[in-house]
Amino acid sequence: MYKIAIAGASTLLGRELKEALEESPLATAEFILLDEPTAQGQLDQIGDEITFLKAIDEDAFERVDFTFFCGTEDLTRRHWRQALRSGSTVLDLSGALDQETGVLVRAPWLGSAVIAPDLFTPAVVPAHPAALALALVLERLQSAAPVRFAAATLLQPASESGRAAMDELHQQTVNLLSFQGLPRATFDAQVAYNLLSGFGEAATVSLGAVEARVRRHYDALAGGRWPALALQVIQAPVFHGQTFSIAIELERPVDISVLEEALSGDHVDLVLEDTDSPSNLAATGQNDVLVRMRPEPGISRNPNQTSRLWLWAACDNLRLNARNAIECALDLRRLRPQGTVQ
Repeated sequence: MYKIAIAGASTLLGRELKEALEESPLATAEFILLDEPTAQGQLDQIGDEITFLKAIDEDAFERVDFTFFCGTEDLTRRHWRQALRSGSTVLDLSGALDQETGVLVRAPWLGSAVIAPDLFTPAVVPAHPAALALALVLERLQSAAPVRFAAATLLQPASESGRAAMDELHQQTVNLLSFQGLPRATFDAQVAYNLLSGFGEAATVSLGAVEARVRRHYDALAGGRWPALALQVIQAPVFHGQTFSIAIELERPVDISVLEEALSGDHVDLVLEDTDSPSNLAATGQNDVLVRMRPEPGISRNPNQTSRLWLWAACDNLRLNARNAIECALDLRRLRPQGTVQ
């Protein structure tokens, strides 16, 4: 029986993690739901048990085995060392700690981990869902032929920036249809019915910060095994689900059937029909990354081979993040003491 704390339990990611934990091997654990003082006392439920959100006090992490930080980066920075001192294993889904000394970015689904955590690892950051999706694709293709070049455009949904961003996109959409002014507290720009590569000066979120984080996590997962990633992040006027346009060039032509076989497998659902094209709507609630492959025509004399291909992919960003975090926790169980020392 483990004791698990979710810090930032009222956030979109916190709620997704809570639901994913209920379906995981950790479902029998004792759970504590923690958040900012403003959320204290809110009624919540995990499994069949009704509970209340608690503010983080000096005893919040006592006897806690795993602490998942799902709130703001500021919440993580204020309390992660407190959880560490209490003997808890820290998993940071906020991404605040990925540049701290000794902290590892992890994705256990990948075939070979670069560096495994040990007793001296202060915390683990489950890889950003976009970095995880891209790494899964690159690792699969690399098994078929060396990848020479990889570029991706990530279309980011509002949910990746939290509930306030979701609410602002919704209100902007409503106000535009009724010819009213637009709320701009989060984006400081019109996001509804628009595609953006950056926000206003007063925005509380940053696409540049997201791009930098995805790059760091991709590089950590690649460990030099794949080429550097050319990446651009675009804010899409959608509420949920990440989509990707990915360009790949291989070192040599490969049979298309071999590439399709390489991409297929656990955690990747290869879509073969245009009528079932991956989309943010199709990916919502799905555990896998949806991928559609289109070979670049005219590259090889053999029409059944190619060395260049386009991928259109989609994933449920919150669900992928939560499931990867749980896999990290399951991987870290070997470092937790069990039983009673006499």
